[in-house]
Amino acid sequence: MDELLDLIKNGESLSLEFKSDQKCLPDRDLVAAVVSLANTEGGSLLLGVEDDGTVTGLHTRHLSISGIPALIANKTNPALSVRVERYDTRGVSVARILVPKSRQLVSTSDGLLLRRRLKLDGSPEAVPFYPHEFIQRQSSMGIIDPSAMVLENAKISELDPLQRQRIRNAIKKYGGEQALLSLPDEELDGALGLCREVNGTRHPTVTGLLLLGTEELLRRHIPAYEVAFQVLSGTDVKVNEFYRNPLLETFEEIEILFRARVEEEEIEVGLFRVPVPNFDRRAFREAFVNALVHRDFSRLGAVHVRISNDGLSISNPGGFVEGVTLNNLLVAEPRSRNPMLADVIKRIGLAERTGRGIDRIYEGMLRYGRPAPDYSLSSEHTVLVHMVDTVADLDFLQMVVEQEDKLGGMPIDSLIILSRLREERRLTTAELTPSVQKPEANVRATLEKLVETGFLEPHGSGRGRAYTLSAALYRKAGQKSEYIRQVGFAPIQQEQMVLSFIDKHGSIKRSDTMDLCHLSGSQAYRLLKKLTDKGLLKKIGEKKQTTYTR
Repeated sequence: MDELLDLIKNGESLSLEFKSDQKCLPDRDLVAAVVSLANTEGGSLLLGVEDDGTVTGLHTRHLSISGIPALIANKTNPALSVRVERYDTRGVSVARILVPKSRQLVSTSDGLLLRRRLKLDGSPEAVPFYPHEFIQRQSSMGIIDPSAMVLENAKISELDPLQRQRIRNAIKKYGGEQALLSLPDEELDGALGLCREVNGTRHPTVTGLLLLGTEELLRRHIPAYEVAFQVLSGTDVKVNEFYRNPLLETFEEIEILFRARVEEEEIEVGLFRVPVPNFDRRAFREAFVNALVHRDFSRLGAVHVRISNDGLSISNPGGFVEGVTLNNLLVAEPRSRNPMLADVIKRIGLAERTGRGIDRIYEGMLRYGRPAPDYSLSSEHTVLVHMVDTVADLDFLQMVVEQEDKLGGMPIDSLIILSRLREERRLTTAELTPSVQKPEANVRATLEKLVETGFLEPHGSGRGRAYTLSAALYRKAGQKSEYIRQVGFAPIQQEQMVLSFIDKHGSIKRSDTMDLCHLSGSQAYRLLKKLTDKGLLKKIGEKKQTTYTR
């Protein structure tokens, strides 16, 4: 019952629907609501709850919930299997219908096809699911590959043969599959899936048209394809170029525009000179290629590359694919909305072959002591990454370069941890875990390795164990006093601070001790117990009411 009340308290969402049953909700409306949930994210339908969250209960016809699953299965196509739970509260009953997310499109038996979306005010609504939206959902879930579709209305003879040479040049330049270079044009098309035979005639696939098509062909067959490059200075537009050329040609032209705006300085690390760009080229390349390859070609809208006073933004139409969220971006299995196109780009060498290009993007920011790339403005319709243009932390970069030289590389998990501690100074394993996006045990193991290599120092024990950058790093950066501030006070100082606090205020609580000495709850408890055992403090009260006096 508590779980149900918590659900109601949070209000309706994409995965939670309230339906009144005072006048007996018609079967057609009940099934339509279930269908709209199944065609979106799945979730729960609470029957017997008003839109404002008021519990008014089930109609007598629905008090026996055993018939609801059969009703829904019989009136959906394909038949949808749901689970129903009944809750009794304050003399009335509520039915919770648990709806799974369907991997195929589901309609009512009357042919009504619905999905859920959020209105401008943030509240959900059920809307018709139109045919042109089917491909968006299916490609996002990995059911179909839009980039492998054969365009039977396009002819091989209309393709631009010069673009095949561009593919060969890219393979040489970016270290792609060298075996492809020796293939004749027709075999190259077949090996990469650029063309396929239908009824004895070869036609380009969507991937083939994107790589080999002319601007006129692309406008005709893939009208959504477009790339924009913009440079802004405040509100003034300095550059505003739009491209519909074949994909590799567009990439090369955008890269030339981008490189012209990369500024570099150099620092000396040992015997080497290390370049420090305002924008990392590899990070840009991976982010831009991701936007080109993973965009939703069924949605109108350009891939945007925008450079402004506060940094670089790259966005593409279409949200994250199924299973990828902001909370698992770094660890989710690599998956593309356009698998064939993604595979070709990897084989050419333009993208990270492991599918972990996201690591390159993070590394391109973090190793220079800059904030992590920001994906927070992404939505179900757009993926947007923003890379802030801030001054590089040269001391941090030198530390990373020296580590890479000694150990052959700095894992992305370590970079994330060091970057967060550089910004927030002192953190526990639990506080670092969400940023690394791995289980706490993995994060703890990485922390201990960083302690062993001399980058971090631990403070405390158990779950309250916190970490700071080591004294050696602060000393190298000329920040000795900063180290003392972040590490905290020696135990004898903590004891004196507690006693001084009591002298001034009469008593102290554990929460006061945590704030005063920058300790965790368990560390504050041990400090107060130690003072009590020494006879310096007297404990009054129990649990949350506990205070300590002289």
